[in-house]
Amino acid sequence: MTMSRMANRRPIRTTSHMVTKVVTRPVTRRGVLTAGLAAGLAMAAPGVARAVRFDPDQDDPDFHPVTFELPAPTGRKALGTTAVHLIDQSRPDPSMPSGRRELMISIWYPASVIGSAPFAKYMPARTAKEVDDTWTGEYGLALPPGSFDFAGTETHSRIDAPMQPMRHPVVLFSPGYQYSRFVNTAQVEELASRGYVVVTMDHTHETPVEFPGGRFLPGVPASQLPDPVFTRKAVETRTADARFVLDQLEKIAAGQNPGAEGNDLPPGLAAGLDLRRVGMFGFSLGGYATANTLLEDRRISAGLDLDGTLQDDLAKGPLGDVARKGLDQPFLLFGSDTTQRTDPDQENYDKSWASFWAAQRGWKLNLRLAGAKQKAFTDYQFVFDQLFRAIYGDDPIITSVMTALVGKADPARSVLAQREYLVAFFDQTLRRRPGLLLRGDSPKYPEIRFVR
Repeated sequence: MTMSRMANRRPIRTTSHMVTKVVTRPVTRRGVLTAGLAAGLAMAAPGVARAVRFDPDQDDPDFHPVTFELPAPTGRKALGTTAVHLIDQSRPDPSMPSGRRELMISIWYPASVIGSAPFAKYMPARTAKEVDDTWTGEYGLALPPGSFDFAGTETHSRIDAPMQPMRHPVVLFSPGYQYSRFVNTAQVEELASRGYVVVTMDHTHETPVEFPGGRFLPGVPASQLPDPVFTRKAVETRTADARFVLDQLEKIAAGQNPGAEGNDLPPGLAAGLDLRRVGMFGFSLGGYATANTLLEDRRISAGLDLDGTLQDDLAKGPLGDVARKGLDQPFLLFGSDTTQRTDPDQENYDKSWASFWAAQRGWKLNLRLAGAKQKAFTDYQFVFDQLFRAIYGDDPIITSVMTALVGKADPARSVLAQREYLVAFFDQTLRRRPGLLLRGDSPKYPEIRFVR
């Protein structure tokens, strides 16, 4: 193994700390997994049902806080990351201490040396608790609080490590509705290991966000379903966030420090941002925001939508402006089995994708991850798998629960395939390195289908 690849690998650590149980009677593994299956089906159609109660019987599952092993990045770069608190003086927000809109971003980048700085945790503590509460609460997976130990999970990126001394293309990322900026870290770290600077954004008041000093805003409640008015406003806000963040990156590249606390930025960061080559991608609502941002800001040269509809309501519409107008920049629609644009008679038809495809003027591609549901485009595809096996062992019903939550795609294969196609897209559009992978079906990745 080369030294550069070793830089992205960590010693495997496990935890045996026990969490105080919230159930007072023994439960069967199959009973709790069945509850998780029902909850997963409910979350596939939000608002249908709450999590199912534990099924009392015998054989206690091994409930404990589970840390997760993120898939190691495959690129040759060592990784660094830093968090930056930004204040947009042009947008009032009376609820914030500054009276202005405030954001948190993370910058993930190729690092110059392995170094001895600590690896960044997957999430800060308060955000980790909020996300755990979401998945273990009444709308969650019928698990005890504390089951998801995101605050104890390590990434492959070292905090504030010096940046590799060369210019790198920049990619922005916008998460899904109610999702933290951290839940696509496997994709983000892969891009950074291949030589990209990736900037992930939390969207304050919608996604959970933790500011320096421990100030925390939970975002939209898990029980709140978006309506068309909310969605349109959220997309507009996210678009303004992305454009503001890009403005701040230009300040950093010019040698300024826009961070609200004035903390030192990682050495070499300013010189390493190549803002002549900027892309953006997003998951779900973040995919919609990505397309809309490209429509409004030509500084962004290419975009990718991970299974996000381009309309304000999937059933009722209206279509987003970008779905009606299309784009001049290259754009990739990357869908699961729950989204398609070619057959209006099928339940999973998305007319916004069909409209965008017809209106798109720039280069375009539509891929499908066969066997997948929407959450397969996040870290939850391997997080759920590791969690269930750590608590319930090898119970065969885990397969049914995973199918209900993320689909039938194998988590390891899904991660690998998504990473390769993400990198191939940005290599082609930002680095002018066209590859065979985007030309047609590949025998190496049979789970990726080209939609013609």
